[in-house]
Amino acid sequence: MFRRRTQTSTDDSPVPVDDPKAQGTPGKGRPTPKRSEAQGRRRSPVTAPANRKEAYRLQRERDRTLRTRQREAMLRGDEKALPVRDRGPVRKFARDWVDSRRLPGQYFLPAVLVIMLLSMVPFPLPVRQVVLLVYTMSLPVVMVLVLASSFYVAGRVKKEAAAKFPNEEMRGVGFYAAMRSSQIRRLRFPKPAVRPGGAPVTTTAARR
Repeated sequence: MFRRRTQTSTDDSPVPVDDPKAQGTPGKGRPTPKRSEAQGRRRSPVTAPANRKEAYRLQRERDRTLRTRQREAMLRGDEKALPVRDRGPVRKFARDWVDSRRLPGQYFLPAVLVIMLLSMVPFPLPVRQVVLLVYTMSLPVVMVLVLASSFYVAGRVKKEAAAKFPNEEMRGVGFYAAMRSSQIRRLRFPKPAVRPGGAPVTTTAARR
């Protein structure tokens, strides 16, 4: 009736010397650190500001670093860092289209500045009269050329962008391209990604 309970035999044999469990981790040579000690080493020391003035100074430095990084990203043309008006493939196409060409609008402000400076130079009276005459007659001509170039750029960019991106919004892209074409190349934002002719701007040139 009663069954005899079976006893589990215990292995009392000695552990071999070459057992990897007995030897532990090879080459360690030091005890395993406690969890609190390991976490303490992983944590970098954080120094709390001594007073409110020090806290304001640290916050200003962090804000300045963040603004610098954001500005560098915008100048590079990083899509996530750009303002809303500069985002999207259509605006990128418009910028590259304008930057790959030499248009009259980009020379308008430098030409006007040069003419104004020449008009203020104390030339002899006959030369001064000639300079003033050139200034008076050239300014309207330059303005007409700039307006004509702006209308051309706006229409051409809008037409080519619509053909290349049929499912994208085209509102304002013509005006966007025209305004960029009237800016000095070095002052354009975001910075040009292509050279006149269409070649991409190298990293060294982009930093200048």
